[in-house]
Amino acid sequence: MNGLVGVYDADGTLLGELRYWLGAHVTGKAHCALCEITHGLFREKARWREVVEVLPLPFEAVHLDERSPEVAEASDGRTPCVLAAHADGSVDLLLGPEELVVMGGEPSRLAAALSEALRRRYPSQFAPT
Repeated sequence: MNGLVGVYDADGTLLGELRYWLGAHVTGKAHCALCEITHGLFREKARWREVVEVLPLPFEAVHLDERSPEVAEASDGRTPCVLAAHADGSVDLLLGPEELVVMGGEPSRLAAALSEALRRRYPSQFAPT
């Protein structure tokens, strides 16, 4: 397995970021649970930077307009989400939008959920220590 891919439910362009920020913080019409976990009001959370350093695999976050074809196919209609990326280019859904929402924006809860999902899905690679 190569790593983890988090897919935000927003576009990464300047206009997409602005549209999401206004929708989330002004009108209340936009919501991305992964954004809430990784970012505060204006920038990445310090706690997220600490958590991502201790994840069992590298973590890459992408926006809807930045997804590879494989990531787009695996995440279509299921964003935000976190996927497991494999060396052969395939990807598997680990955590979907419902699982991310219940984390309440807390980075450590995402780390714990990812560890559990990896142990459950790939027990031979991620046995409990």
